[in-house]
Amino acid sequence: MATQFPEPRWAVPGLLCEGLNILAGAPKLGKSWLSLGLGASISTGEPALGSIDVEQGAVLYCALEDTGRRLQRRRRHMLKAGGTPSPLLTLETSCPVMTAGGDAVIIDWLEANQDARLVIIDTFEKMRGTDSPGISAYAGDYQAAGRFKVIADHYEVPILLIHHVRKQGHDDWSALVSGTNGLTGAADSILVLERGRGEDTGVLHVTGRDVEETDYAMRFDSDTGAWSKLDGPAEDYLMADTRAQLIRYLRDFPGSKPADIAEVLGIKPATVRKTLTRMAGDGQVRNAHGAYYPPGDTTPTQEVSPLSLCHSTPFDQGERL
Repeated sequence: MATQFPEPRWAVPGLLCEGLNILAGAPKLGKSWLSLGLGASISTGEPALGSIDVEQGAVLYCALEDTGRRLQRRRRHMLKAGGTPSPLLTLETSCPVMTAGGDAVIIDWLEANQDARLVIIDTFEKMRGTDSPGISAYAGDYQAAGRFKVIADHYEVPILLIHHVRKQGHDDWSALVSGTNGLTGAADSILVLERGRGEDTGVLHVTGRDVEETDYAMRFDSDTGAWSKLDGPAEDYLMADTRAQLIRYLRDFPGSKPADIAEVLGIKPATVRKTLTRMAGDGQVRNAHGAYYPPGDTTPTQEVSPLSLCHSTPFDQGERL
C-alpha cells in the first residue's frame, strides 16, 4: 500500500488508456475513419473527436485491409478541411502476423519512437496469427490478444485493435464483439461503435479497467471523414434516430409488434419496446393490444410484416397435404 504507482498514460483521456483496447463495429460503419482520425489528432496534438485535448506524440497505424492508394485517398479526404500531413503519423499497409514476426515490427517501431502515444492495428484478424495446436477457442482468443497486451503493458502505450461484431444482436453491447470471451477478457477496455445505416449520428460504448463505463454520442461528417463527440447523453441523439426508423417501419407495416420490429430492423428488443412506449405516450404511435400503428391509423387490422412472411407456410388450411 505504500508503493507509489505512476498514473496511467492516456492516448485520449477518458477513452484510450495504456494497455490493450478493442474497437468493434459492423462492416463499413466508420471504424477505420474513427481510428485514423484519433491517430491523426494525437500525432498533431489537435483535440481528438473535436473536443478532447490530447498530448502530441508518435502514432503507428497499420491499415492492413487497405492499399497505399486507398489509404492516401482517405487521408487526403480528411485534410480537405485544413491541416497538413503529420510526420509523427506512421502509416503501414502490410505487416507480418504476430506469430511470424509482427510482434518484432511493433517493438522495433516503439523502440525507435520513445514518444509513442498509440499503436493501431486495423484489423486484429489480419495480424492475429495462428493459435497453438490443440487449444480451445477461448484459450486461442486469449492467447492471440495476449500477444498484443504484453507489448502494450511493457511499453506502457495503448494498442488499439480494430475488430468486428457478431451478426446476431445482443442486449449487452459488450457481448457484440466477435469471438469468445477470451478476447474481451484479455483486453483492458472495450469500445463498440454503433450507427444506423444512412444516419450521421451514432454511439460509442466504452467500458474497461481504467476507463469509466459510458456512452458517447457521436456524429460522422462524410465531407471530411471526421467523427466528433456530441454534447449531452447519447440516448438523446439515439432516441431521435430510433424513433424515425420505427415510424417509417410502422407506416409500411402497421400492426407490427416490438419483437418483430426489433428482429427486422436489427435493433435491440429492449430499445424498441422502450422507444415505442415513449412514442405512444407522446402521441407519435398508437398501441392496440400490443401491436403498434402510426398516428392517424384507427383501424387495428392484421397486417403482414416481412418477418411473418419468412415464417409462413406455403399452404393455407384448405391446401394442406
